[in-house]
Amino acid sequence: MDDLEIHPLTPERLPDLAALFGQGGDPKGCWCAFFRLRGVEFHNSTGDSNRKVLEEAVGTTAAEDRSPGLVAYRDGEAIGWVSLGPRDDYQRLRHSKILAPLDDKPVWSIVCFVVARKARGQGLASALLDAAVNYAREHGASLLEGYPVETDGKRIPSANVYKGTLGMFERAGFEVVQRRQFNRTSPLRPIVRRRVRAR
Repeated sequence: MDDLEIHPLTPERLPDLAALFGQGGDPKGCWCAFFRLRGVEFHNSTGDSNRKVLEEAVGTTAAEDRSPGLVAYRDGEAIGWVSLGPRDDYQRLRHSKILAPLDDKPVWSIVCFVVARKARGQGLASALLDAAVNYAREHGASLLEGYPVETDGKRIPSANVYKGTLGMFERAGFEVVQRRQFNRTSPLRPIVRRRVRAR
């Protein structure tokens, strides 16, 4: 992927991200607000209101000299996205029972991936994950966390893997630290972590 460029999301890059999300599917309406809102808030939201949530996150994080995520480009076109930041950035994580904090250690969370249809199957999500790890390290993170899906080696719909796959996180050096489930009939949800050292 020598022709790939990955940059932090800035206000100037929002139109590029809008073009990526506008290709259809969940990103078009979600605007990566799912983890930034509590359940009821998200259920009652619209594509426009969700876009404002992400736009506000761009402004809020800029004041802290960071970005709410990274945008991948090829030939000047946005083809991928990853959302990351301190766990407290995400209301859903703060209030979730199944994804409740494991402990009181400061952690950055990597919560969402979007890959353009034409770029799938080329390792782009893995490249975005690697870039996210480096970006978090450069911005003072020492512990990273993800909430991937387990595929058990099977193909599953792309809409179901927006959190990334367990295999991808494990290849990037993350380890499963806990598995949780909402109830006895719901699937186990892995929580993965990786320590990083400041450069």
